[in-house]
Order: sequence, then structure tokens, then C-alpha cells
Amino acid sequence: MTEDLNPFALAQQKLDEAAAILNLDDATHQMLRWPQRELHVTVPVRMDDGSTRIFHGFRVQYNDARGPTKGGIRFHPDETINTVRALAAWMTWKTAVVDVPLGGAKGGIICNPKELSLAELERMSRAYIRQVGRILGPEQDIPAPDINTNPQVMAWMADEFATMRGHNSFGMITGKPLSMGGSLGRGDATARGGAACLREAARELRIDLRGAKIAIQGFGNVGSYMHMLAQHQLGMQVVAVSDDVGGIFNAAGLDYETVRAHKQAHGSVLALPGSQPLTNAELLVLDVEVLVPAAIESVITAANAGNIRARIIAELANGPTTPAADAILYERGVYIIPDFLCNAGGVTVSYFEMVQNSYGFYWTEEMVHERLEAKMTAAFRAVHAGAQAHRVDNRMAAYLVAVARVAEAMKVRGWV
Repeated sequence: MTEDLNPFALAQQKLDEAAAILNLDDATHQMLRWPQRELHVTVPVRMDDGSTRIFHGFRVQYNDARGPTKGGIRFHPDETINTVRALAAWMTWKTAVVDVPLGGAKGGIICNPKELSLAELERMSRAYIRQVGRILGPEQDIPAPDINTNPQVMAWMADEFATMRGHNSFGMITGKPLSMGGSLGRGDATARGGAACLREAARELRIDLRGAKIAIQGFGNVGSYMHMLAQHQLGMQVVAVSDDVGGIFNAAGLDYETVRAHKQAHGSVLALPGSQPLTNAELLVLDVEVLVPAAIESVITAANAGNIRARIIAELANGPTTPAADAILYERGVYIIPDFLCNAGGVTVSYFEMVQNSYGFYWTEEMVHERLEAKMTAAFRAVHAGAQAHRVDNRMAAYLVAVARVAEAMKVRGWV
């Protein structure tokens, strides 16, 4: 039977399982199954040739019981409302599992930014904020970068929002350039949080990471920083990396600086001197201690889960493992660090950025790293302890921790 890979259906399925274990009442369960609000927008953009193209976008605010919603903005040609809903749900659980006072949201535009000039990209970024800005703000909903968006896009959006409101409000968006109130330590925060979880998992499993082999699917911002941290901080041997074109392998290890320079020069990691080519599918089943899916969703499925040889899977991508694959891997004893725990370093430092914006005092990078380590370590321990106590896999344990926290906030507020 073919798996249903609708990401929102997958998110709802895991919530349903958590609700049954937590014995949630029906009203609380149903409230948590759906976004509180969605805004669908039509975005006209003036192109460089003088024509106007019409794009479609979304902003989904999933749940704000614990605080203002938070979540990235994606520019992608295959964006769908169900993907955005799922990501907004996962953001709700992500902020709860690391225990920051925020809810979850997500947004995006259906477009291919690679086909846009820099000027067209700016006009699109500003047009999107003109459409969704009415539901944004430091006390309502705070966007951030995601796929195909970056600090420059965030700067344009913050400036457009300031124009709409008549005053600066840099805390309305995170992932900004440092000159506009961005936070030190934001660039590698997602990977750094994942590295902290990986270190803690290895301790629990009594695995020495120094010299251990790791394969990383995805060499974008998150995957490339994970390569750096795995090599320089954890002392691991990165034997394979990939991007959307394909991957490379070297049994003796791939040097981070060399791979990064090659990627910058050629646009892909492929054809790095001294490496062997391999596909993204082949990378997933390499004989390594640690596998890091850091690209797209639903890459580990029932079809390939039985061939995974890694002892630890650190999910830096959103939703890389399907429920059917989860069951197979759990039965085989593979230790999964679930996505909304493993990749929560980004939203944690985004929260730190909001805090710094709110009182106009900015931390050193060392302070950011120390506080991120503390948050991620505490979150990992809560999830690991939950898995042991309930005798469930780590993903379900993460849901139990997060859903219980959101449900409690809804109850004390009198929503249900």
C-alpha cells in the first residue's frame, strides 16, 4: 500500500496518537488538530520588463496559546497549503518542546525565486508583507527565514512593515542582518542545536563520536553548518554530503572548508576532486554511525527504512521520516532525534533575537551559544526521559512533552 505523504495528514496522525496517550478530552484534541487561522493572499509583483505577475501565498497561525506565533517564510515553486499547515503545526510543538513562550506559524509564496532578479525578489518580499502585515507584529506573529529566504529578505520585509506602521518595529521579524537588530549566533543556530542533541544522544547510547562516520543529506545553510560542527566541534568524520543535484562520498572524510569552497565556486558539491559521486538515495543507506537528513520531507520511507544502517538519525530537515518508516526504525533500534527537537535551535535563537530587540541590549555570541546549549540539552533530556517513561519512540515522546504543554496553556486560559 502506498503511504499517504500529505505532510499535514502526517502531522495530524502523530497528534492523534499523542492525544490518545495523554487522554486529552475531545475539545482539546480537535482544537489542536487544526490551525486557529489562515490567510490566503494574492500577490501582484511588477516584473523588470514592466509586466505584472500574480503569485499566491499563505500565512498560517496554528496555535498561540503559549504566546505570539512564530515561523518562517518560504519561497518555493511546490509550496502547498498542506505543507504550510504541517510546518505551522510542527512549529507549535517545536516552541513548546524547547519551552519558549511562543506558538507556531508558517508562511510562503508559490514561486521559483531562481527565476527572479534581485529587484523582483525585493518587490515580491515587500508585496507579501503588504498583504499579510495586518496579522504580523511582535505581539502577534513573528516570521523568520526559511527555504529560499535570508537576512536580506527579512530586512526588506521589516522595512516594509515599518513603512506600513509609520515606525520601526524590528522585533516583528527575526533572522535579520546584525545592522537591523539581528542576533549573533543565528546563522548556525539550527545546526548547533542539532549538534547538541547529537552529543547528548551519543552519551545516552555510549557512542564515542570522535572519529565516528556521519553522512549529511542536504548542503544548504543547515547541512553545511552541520558539516562544520560535526568535523570541528564533535571530531567526526564526514564521509558523504549531498545537495539537490547529487552527492559525494569519500571513505577517508570530506573536509568542510574544501567542500564549501567547491560548492561556492561550482554551485554544487558534485565533482569535488578526490570524491566519488553518489545519489541522495544511496547516501541514506551508507554504513555510518550517524545519518543527518537536512534537506526535504519524506525521504526516509517504508521502502528504504529497512536498509538504513546508521545507529542515530538526527533530523535537521522538517518531516524527513514517514510514520511507516518510524515504526520500522524503532523496531530495529535506530535512535531518532525527531525533527522538531533536533532542528529547534533556529527558533530558539530567533526567540533570543526577539528578547534582545525588546530591550535594546544585544548579547555576545558566547552568551547566545551558552543559552542555546542549555535550552537544547534540557529539551533533549525531557524527550529522552519521556520516551523511557512511556515506552514510546522519541518522536512520540517529543509530541507528548509539547502537546501537554500547549494543552495546559489552553486549559488555564479557559479555551477548552
